[in-house]
Amino acid sequence: MLKQNAASGKKGTRHVSLIVRWVSIVAMTIMVSFLVFSAVVYNTVKQEALSQQKDTSNEVVNVLRKRLIGIDDELEITNVVQQLSPNTRRILTGWPALSENDNSNSSVFGDSVLSTVTNPDMTVAIYNLRNEIVFHNGDSAPKLVKFTSESKSVVKEGKDGQSSLYVYRKVRNRKSHKLTGYIVVKNQMTGYNRLISRTLKAMLWLSILGIGLAIVISYLVVRSVVRPINKMSKVAREVNADPNSTARIPELHRNDELEELALSFNMMLDRMQKYIEQQKQFVSDVSHELRTPVAVIEGHLSMLKRWGKDDPQVLEESIDASISEAERMKHLIQEMLDLARAEQISVHYPNAITEPMEVLTRVVGDMGMVHPDFKISLEVEDLDPDTKIQIFQGHLEQILIILIDNGIKYSTDRKEIAVAAGQSGQEMQIVVQDYGEGISDEDKKKIFNRFYRVDKARTREKGGNGLGLSIAQKLVESYHGTIDVESVLGQGSQFRITFPVLTDEEVKELESREEQKQAGTENPKQDPII
Repeated sequence: MLKQNAASGKKGTRHVSLIVRWVSIVAMTIMVSFLVFSAVVYNTVKQEALSQQKDTSNEVVNVLRKRLIGIDDELEITNVVQQLSPNTRRILTGWPALSENDNSNSSVFGDSVLSTVTNPDMTVAIYNLRNEIVFHNGDSAPKLVKFTSESKSVVKEGKDGQSSLYVYRKVRNRKSHKLTGYIVVKNQMTGYNRLISRTLKAMLWLSILGIGLAIVISYLVVRSVVRPINKMSKVAREVNADPNSTARIPELHRNDELEELALSFNMMLDRMQKYIEQQKQFVSDVSHELRTPVAVIEGHLSMLKRWGKDDPQVLEESIDASISEAERMKHLIQEMLDLARAEQISVHYPNAITEPMEVLTRVVGDMGMVHPDFKISLEVEDLDPDTKIQIFQGHLEQILIILIDNGIKYSTDRKEIAVAAGQSGQEMQIVVQDYGEGISDEDKKKIFNRFYRVDKARTREKGGNGLGLSIAQKLVESYHGTIDVESVLGQGSQFRITFPVLTDEEVKELESREEQKQAGTENPKQDPII
């Protein structure tokens, strides 16, 4: 078992490493997911903003194209100016939109061409078929590049990192569809560049914040998981170094699987400690109690070896004494085994159910037949024959036999044993009354101790080892019952046993667990019914 604890400590360390790796993977997954999400949001905003800029640029190109498709010949300054309004011409050539000679009733914004080119981001250039600039606005005209389709859009990055949108469109005559020139629009996309720059910075800061938050959360989660496991490993090492150590895992106050593991670990250590104490007690008791009969047998054999074998009377007495002591040792060993088994009830008989009425009737009848010189009576009051308690039938019989036999051993002139049983609420009681010597107050505190005998000389004559009441007490308490004694010297003793009564639901649950146990599917973590 100690080796298993050491192995458990090593496994616990490996589990910590696995948990740390798992949490790290989760943290990395969160970070990568956040970065991917940020990239998707950034790209979506960028594409949507670029689409709006393209729509604006195409609108400008379409307005200019509608004015120019009425020209039959190749685009020239003269025919282009005629098609464009005076206001638009002034804007394209860099002059104010209105002059002093313009009619005050004319509106600048009434000219559709003018309204399209008033955007400061837009630079317009009109080329003829010889790649000569016919008109343009701004300080520098966007250059014309070769393109095969009717229109072309290109986003170019400047040296300053700012993006510009170039839209190229062929101009054809409305009727003949003859190619007459080209329109080139350069969109500085100032708002777009500003939006993308701010969005990128925001995403970067959010990403840094998200990564930092994920690292902090991962650290806290790992620490919250590792700390209790380290406590478990520390306790495991202490118990491995000293099997008698009382070190236990402190309460974690987590209400999760780790707390359940800690509780199970403590229960395992308690049970292991209990088994160790039982083993020590068993060895100590057996060595102590067997010393006397072994010494007696050894003394008789030595006497026979020296001179007793030649004396028939001595030989017979020594043989009888040796057989008697051997028989007593046999009973002692059997009682010790019974006591050891009584301390492991929860393992061997966790789902046992018994109807006490039937057991009481049978045991009282059997003991009356074995001891015909005693009057052994049974009185039942308010006990339903169908009442059920959680105990193995053989153990209830053993308890009753021990108590009745104990009353018989310590009886005096009044050879009578009264057994009574009754039920009060959710408890049933069994009382075994004798009218013998009684027990003093000092002895009442010790009668359930192992090998304790009130009258050692008389008990040895009757074959007692002082284990009967210890076995009875251990059996009763193992099934969540209680046993106590009331006694008056010279008047007798009364032993009272109390067991909780099972409800119909508890009976069904125990029967279901027993079926699962027989089928090999019982869950070892199930809580006891009582």
